[in-house]
Amino acid sequence: MAVPPGLPVVIVGGLHADARRAAVARLLADVPGSVVLHHDLATAAAGTVVRTIRDASGLLDAGEAPLVNDCACCALREDLVPELERLRDAGRTRLAVVELWDSVEPKAMAEVVTAGGLTVTGVITAVDPALVLPYLGNGDDLADGGLAAAATDQRTVADTFARQLEYAPVLAVADSPEADDEDRELLAQLHPTARRVPIGQGVSSDPVDDGLTVPTPRLRPLSPLAGAALAGFDVEAAAAAQHPACALLPADADAHGVSTLVWNRRRPFHPERLYAALEDLTCAAARSRGRFWLADKPDTLFHWDAAGGALCVESAGPWLASLPDAAWEMVPPVRRAAAALDWDAEHGDRCQHLVFTSPGLDRDGLERLLESCLLTDAEYAAGRDAWQRLPHAFDTLLEV
Repeated sequence: MAVPPGLPVVIVGGLHADARRAAVARLLADVPGSVVLHHDLATAAAGTVVRTIRDASGLLDAGEAPLVNDCACCALREDLVPELERLRDAGRTRLAVVELWDSVEPKAMAEVVTAGGLTVTGVITAVDPALVLPYLGNGDDLADGGLAAAATDQRTVADTFARQLEYAPVLAVADSPEADDEDRELLAQLHPTARRVPIGQGVSSDPVDDGLTVPTPRLRPLSPLAGAALAGFDVEAAAAAQHPACALLPADADAHGVSTLVWNRRRPFHPERLYAALEDLTCAAARSRGRFWLADKPDTLFHWDAAGGALCVESAGPWLASLPDAAWEMVPPVRRAAAALDWDAEHGDRCQHLVFTSPGLDRDGLERLLESCLLTDAEYAAGRDAWQRLPHAFDTLLEV
């Protein structure tokens, strides 16, 4: 497998620190000439971020990056690309492994590295299957566990872990003796398109051209994890896959005690009834996400994002059906393609598309509750003018 010119960069992240360190160690052992760059944000309270660079033999360099605007993550952004450029220009590094600190999300760092002119060849989130459900159910603030990346960081453990898990196309899976079939099935249903690679799986016996050993005549075999790290990564496609308008959401599934319910409807929600049901809907599943529309705001696409018993609802812009034809040229092609695949003659791309994943999911009860929140036949027949006169129950939540 040939690598692109310059310095290939793989990003390895995840709140499961032991699994993350094991994945990094595997890459260092399997790819000759690789180094790992890590910024430790735990020291931010003292005013600095500690940067270390090491290879398979141990520490090569250490330094400090000052805080930027009292934000450790900002310091990471400012320091990361220059350090990678230094490694590239020195010409001795074959692969740079960026090991993210616990709560740093890979999406932001992949975009920073790419914007800096470097090549991200892989994004990997390391996971311990036995910890997936406990982390998804943890609604504590990151700050409570010393994991906040800034004084203003209001994220929770659950929503941070969910984004780390769902963004990465590759999951490095720890061989956890505590994990059972339910744990592994939950992981599979949460991110069914991900390539799941066992961390402990070493190099194969078949030689593979890794592009890293030229000009030596013998080809060095790659481990599955190293192969995934060099497989290539598309930042724009990864971002599109997370956008609520065109997200690659899980499919309907039911196995090993874990279920995923995919709920699609073409009728809008009654804002007041949906608002009254939010707590029950949020707590119905370990993870739920998707897009929806409200009768009183028919032109706005709303994003549903719930984990750890907490729900985030926000506007994700207009439905394409609400835009004039001339505005479509300004919409990314992937968004237009997603809308075309799900276009309705009456409502265009407006729809309810919500996905709930959890062990022990009460599918029938959840469907009944969701159906009860839609407009009734009489309310639907009254038309859009009447819909927009319904109580604007979500205005406070949306801070309109």
